[in-house]
Amino acid sequence: MSTPPVPPDAERIAKYLARAGLCSRRDAERLIAEGKVSVDGTRLDSPAVKVTGQERIVVDGKLVASPERAKMWRFYKPTGLVVSHKDEQGRPTVFDFLRQAGLPRVVSVGRLDLNSEGLLLLTNDGALARQLELPANGWLRRYKVRVAGRIDPARLTALAKGVTIDGQRYGRIDAELDRTGGINSWLYVALTEGKNREIRKVMEHLGLSVNRLIRVSYGPFDMGRLTPGEIMPVAKLTVDLLLAGKPITPTTAAPPAPRKAAPVDVATAPPAEARAKAPAKREPAAAKAGAKRPTPGRRPAAAPAPRGGKPVADRRRR
Repeated sequence: MSTPPVPPDAERIAKYLARAGLCSRRDAERLIAEGKVSVDGTRLDSPAVKVTGQERIVVDGKLVASPERAKMWRFYKPTGLVVSHKDEQGRPTVFDFLRQAGLPRVVSVGRLDLNSEGLLLLTNDGALARQLELPANGWLRRYKVRVAGRIDPARLTALAKGVTIDGQRYGRIDAELDRTGGINSWLYVALTEGKNREIRKVMEHLGLSVNRLIRVSYGPFDMGRLTPGEIMPVAKLTVDLLLAGKPITPTTAAPPAPRKAAPVDVATAPPAEARAKAPAKREPAAAKAGAKRPTPGRRPAAAPAPRGGKPVADRRRR
């Protein structure tokens, strides 16, 4: 008897479960190996089975709902959060933070290490995340980096040719000195590869110690006016263009008008439902009147980046 043809819109069961927000693709494969996944009453023993979503899919005794449409968010990751769903050392994770902020299960596009901050793209579609991470996209990541140590401009310029450190080859890195004050200097750094702790390792190779690292843009997306802990959705039109494999420009990826979102403290935040019911608090007029103003002539250490990658402070530095 011939095998019925596989519909063109079918996808592997593990990918489907990941898109449904149930678990990661790897965890889905593990559940299948443990015999906990069935399709139309048949227990699966291989992750190669393809489904369309019209089937009755059960995982560990629970019916799986159809995946939601693909969505994306821009998030200003604060320092002190691990970009991992599970941390063996018990440290707070980005995904703990996001759950308490009311987001569904999401994955990150790329990573930022514990002590780095700035723009992190999020999506509820694992396949889309992997697509956006592909080196073939050539998406430029821009950073503002504060370092301690003596700057050698010639060695910074030489990074554009790539560098090999302890047998590890790093591709082109564009590094430009912004300003120097005391023992610290601010650099603009741009790269496309984004290997694990790449900037920190390269700067250490140059005799510089990184004491602050902020990602200000990822491809056509930038931080805009996000503040640490703030989350903003990406427009549906932009997500649809990405899913269709069409090019995205900074104009296309421009965020909607910013709305302030109070950062959520991982340790003390109440559940999302409780926050939704809580009445909004108005700031007393006296508090507004007594708000501190920035010292004239003094720039903030890490101004958010405008569209185009470089921080606002760059416009004023001369």
